[in-house]
Amino acid sequence: MQLAGVRTAAAGDATTISRLLADIIRSSYAGILDEIPMRRLISAQCALPRIRAEIEIPGGAPGWLGWLVATDREGAVVGVAAGGVPVPGEGEVYALAVEPGSRRAGVGTALLAAATERMRGYGAREQRVELPAAADPALPFYAHLGFAALAPTRWSRPLV
Repeated sequence: MQLAGVRTAAAGDATTISRLLADIIRSSYAGILDEIPMRRLISAQCALPRIRAEIEIPGGAPGWLGWLVATDREGAVVGVAAGGVPVPGEGEVYALAVEPGSRRAGVGTALLAAATERMRGYGAREQRVELPAAADPALPFYAHLGFAALAPTRWSRPLV
């Protein structure tokens, strides 16, 4: 898989983002989260009307910096990220997901780098992420990129 690039999500990406997130949540957290917490997470993270509205307001809501998508050379979306700076100086990664077939190819790192640059542009000196589970499968990724645990599901790193 060759990464073509990372770009700001367009209105036409909303359905793809919603489906990709839901599929990744189901596959990543099977056996980690029970059925009800899984449904709540999918409902909260993957609601198509919310994603559509968020795509239309990057930078328009306090602290919201928008959705990003990573595409392969054919233009297919292979990863997504969303973030913001809800508190002065603190960036927050709200979502980051990569299709299983595109993992370990730099997609997640490219998405996080793009989100990080946006956060720095809004004065973030620290970046945080809240994970759905203490045994989250994304922990090695975040730890490799310098995040450290503040709590079992809350991780942070300085942005220097």
